[in-house]
Amino acid sequence: MEIKVEIIKRETIKPSSPTPPHLRCFDLCLIDQLQPASFISLLLFYSNNTDHPPLTHVKSAEISHTLKASLSETLTRFYPLAGKVKDNVSIECSDDGADYLEVQVNCRLSDILEQPERKLLRRFLPKEIDSSCLLLVQASFFCCGGMAIGVRVSRRLADASTASMLIQAWAGTALGSGEAVLLPEFGVASRLPPRRELSATRSVNEKSAVSRRYVFDASKIATLKAKAASGSVPQPTRVEAVSALIWKCARTVSRPSKLVQIMNIRKRVVPPFPESSFGNLMCLFVAKTGDRETELQGLVIELRKGIEAFTENYASKFQGDEAFSVFGESYKEIDNLYAESIHFIGFSSWCRFPLYEADFGWGKPTWVTVGDLVHKNFIVLLDTRDGGGIEAWVTLSEEDMALFECDKELLEFASLNPRVKN
Repeated sequence: MEIKVEIIKRETIKPSSPTPPHLRCFDLCLIDQLQPASFISLLLFYSNNTDHPPLTHVKSAEISHTLKASLSETLTRFYPLAGKVKDNVSIECSDDGADYLEVQVNCRLSDILEQPERKLLRRFLPKEIDSSCLLLVQASFFCCGGMAIGVRVSRRLADASTASMLIQAWAGTALGSGEAVLLPEFGVASRLPPRRELSATRSVNEKSAVSRRYVFDASKIATLKAKAASGSVPQPTRVEAVSALIWKCARTVSRPSKLVQIMNIRKRVVPPFPESSFGNLMCLFVAKTGDRETELQGLVIELRKGIEAFTENYASKFQGDEAFSVFGESYKEIDNLYAESIHFIGFSSWCRFPLYEADFGWGKPTWVTVGDLVHKNFIVLLDTRDGGGIEAWVTLSEEDMALFECDKELLEFASLNPRVKN
């Protein structure tokens, strides 16, 4: 059956209260300025389960009204997302609003979850019309009563932590528990001020790349962690073990000698930033290994060294000019990797963010996954619904993927695109 996604309505959701005049200009922080002109994309799928009133008995218009009203309230708290980029230094908080789409899908949610494909999943994300819009939302209603919420938020304002906080605040507002959720803290730019001399960032497009989904069950990760343990790292984390295995298997394909890890720095700097800090608070570190280092234990050690080196060398330098120097070096190293065509692989972990707690009033998500993936040689890690496993979206060139997806050691620990358990 051909799956059709029909747009029923498209509108702009404005904040429920106007932004006060003294907040109309929001300064980007230094790290915001360095982000590409693209979006973080997330998809949350909700089944028509038996623990809540069936969605088939509730008009989609009523559900959509709840989503829109709560989004409007949430935008008052996250007011920069309702504005427009003024220049490479600030956001004009003009209450222009977020783009909202309501669509109808002619299939059951179970048809999508049977074997999720990236090309099909993109259809549940809102398409960009106004290039200046910073937040886009799409509510997709399936004929079985299930639904999907697709969110795209500008990377100029949000990292994974900020995107997760936004979704939690929105869901809490819809559920009527908005007072219990974290409120964003907007003081990052005072400590990491923007630099007017920085040029605008460019968008990234990797049309030749393909993505595959791998799921590591909790029991397999336990075995993998035991295999990856060593005297130097006796207790590797889930993310370290899975990242090292993917790095190891990728080395047999494209031989990436360097691994670029995106790290949330809110709690890793001195003094720490509040957990609810709004914006991009992440840093890149590079783990390196020689051509002979192919053992899992050694790769985990290199990953741990990268984190420890960051803490030792940079944690106390996130103020003013020192911060500019730190990030200048970090991004210069990444630019050199691209310029010199050095094989490397990048990782971003969304694990431990409470995305599976996003209950808008009809239960928690059946499945949460990432949306668009455009970076070649890049991997995104997320929790599975039980919290113990990891879902990895791996994006490689077509040629490399043809070899990577057949790797026996990888398939010993991970399942290639299994059915999402409903």
